[in-house]
Amino acid sequence: MKSRWCMTVFALWVLTITGLGWFFVKGWTAEGSDGRTEILLAAAERDQILAEMRQLLKAVDGVVRELGEPKPDLKQMEAAARGVGMHMAADTEPAIMAKLPLPFKQMGMSIHKDMDALADAIVQNETPQQVLRRLSSMMARCTTCHDMYRFRAS
Repeated sequence: MKSRWCMTVFALWVLTITGLGWFFVKGWTAEGSDGRTEILLAAAERDQILAEMRQLLKAVDGVVRELGEPKPDLKQMEAAARGVGMHMAADTEPAIMAKLPLPFKQMGMSIHKDMDALADAIVQNETPQQVLRRLSSMMARCTTCHDMYRFRAS
């Protein structure tokens, strides 16, 4: 009897771990009508993720605007990039992160890490061309992500 109970508990544990692993990779998703993967979020969660994306876009805009100036304000450029670095990602609620598919999470984290690296590069006086190359690489990932995913409020 005890052996059967232990096997049942073990089987439930394996199923739970497998299920959690599957949701960690797949997230809460559905196939969208336009071929993209829809990420299913509550309306407030969707708004939070989209607000974060707008902050990232504003940071890129701030860096690009400064690069267009005859004498760019390096401190302002660094602050724009650093403001959307990894510390921003740390504020994301675990419940939202659980709903995001793994490739989305990976792209998002790479952008936040690269924004910190961009801030470091600005402090180290990289040339405007080097900074633009970094931004170009990041923007390519942003457009790839937008081509792959969309949000649907549930």
